[in-house]
Amino acid sequence: MKVIQTDKAPKAVGPYSQAIEHNGMIFCSGQVGIDPKKGQLAEGVENQTKQVLKNLENVLLSVDLSLNNIVKTTIFLADINDYKKVNEIYGSFFNKNKPARSTVQVAALPLNASVEIEAIAIK
Repeated sequence: MKVIQTDKAPKAVGPYSQAIEHNGMIFCSGQVGIDPKKGQLAEGVENQTKQVLKNLENVLLSVDLSLNNIVKTTIFLADINDYKKVNEIYGSFFNKNKPARSTVQVAALPLNASVEIEAIAIK
């Protein structure tokens, strides 16, 4: 088992790793829309969604993978009414490989984020 850590994605806001690699699988912790350079949450669900996906991409790039290696994602929304906006942006990041996915509304997300996405990728 290998811990994956990059400074091109936000540091974990709790006692967990950005990702773990085990037997050729990469388990990415949920990312919220924090810009790692500014250390602040992006404004609005659209900007947060873009930043979340960039953060996941940077975690994967740190082990020479890309979003195309993702096989499963889970999207957590603070408001299910944002589904359409998030879905459009999400789709623009996955033009080659469209992973299996679940989307759920939750009561709240860390730092009052609007969206969080976790992923599983393979080498």
